[in-house]
Amino acid sequence: MRILLTGAAGFIGSHLTEHLLQKEAFVIGLDNLDNQYDPALKRRNVRLFQHQPNYQFLRGDIRDQSVVEAVLQQYECDTVIHLAAQTGVRPSVIDPALYFDVNVTGTLSLLEAMRKTGVRRLVMASSSSVYGDSIRVPFREDDCADRPLSPYAASKRSAELLSHTYHHLYGFQVACLRFFTVYGPRQRPNMAISQFTERILNRLPITLYGDGSTVREYTYIDDTISGIVQVLNTSRGFDVLNIGGLETVSLLKLVQLIEQSTGEKALIDWQPMQPGDVIQTSADLNRAYDQIAYAPSVSIEEGIPRFVNWYRQSVVRQPFG
Repeated sequence: MRILLTGAAGFIGSHLTEHLLQKEAFVIGLDNLDNQYDPALKRRNVRLFQHQPNYQFLRGDIRDQSVVEAVLQQYECDTVIHLAAQTGVRPSVIDPALYFDVNVTGTLSLLEAMRKTGVRRLVMASSSSVYGDSIRVPFREDDCADRPLSPYAASKRSAELLSHTYHHLYGFQVACLRFFTVYGPRQRPNMAISQFTERILNRLPITLYGDGSTVREYTYIDDTISGIVQVLNTSRGFDVLNIGGLETVSLLKLVQLIEQSTGEKALIDWQPMQPGDVIQTSADLNRAYDQIAYAPSVSIEEGIPRFVNWYRQSVVRQPFG
């Protein structure tokens, strides 16, 4: 298997690269190394694999269709895993145009490059945010996903719809994976678990929005990678699958778990709920189990201590560069 992996230098991309190389796939990583967060972190992720014979990293932007076409042709790719995106709900409220440029126009550019080079297999990262404030819990893939609450959610849903069009018209084999708050080692520093851990360890206040009762389903990175790989092995046609964790947890419970793992007490700055935020996320995983035998195994009680231990060893002790 010869895989073009977009967003390869990021959190999920670097873990997926590691796993695919262990399975002897040939991975061509494409990433623009933008400043959505510190590019030094992304460069450090790339260096983990730079001496692997089955790995080639290229700096490039998915919005440049000619670049994507050239990569697909030169390396004779047969599969694309599309992780590149502008991420985050709250920042998307500030700059909706950027999110649509990257997540919608960029995805269209990628699809067109695939169409013109004859590559027809796509695994694409989507998001639980597409469900908005769905009344039915847990969220099922056939629930309404047409009332997004943020530009980020709308952009990810738009990308799903584009990919379905290319399946219908051009015979693409597509799997859209709706991720539920992925966390773990190497995660982005602007994500809540990273920020909370850093600030609690440094005895600085953390900001909580609302009253702490909002609920999220957190998915440990190893489980997310397992879901992606199982889709590669089994998925055909067009499908949308939830890739979630073992349980949901409230915001306050999450903070308590980080407190227990760090041995420090959190100082909390309470703020109102933010525009675009949803009250809860929760994944129905029956379809993913039936289709690809997806079954997460890492609980939040196990995953948070793993993350905090990694943070102490890798972030606190090692400089970026």
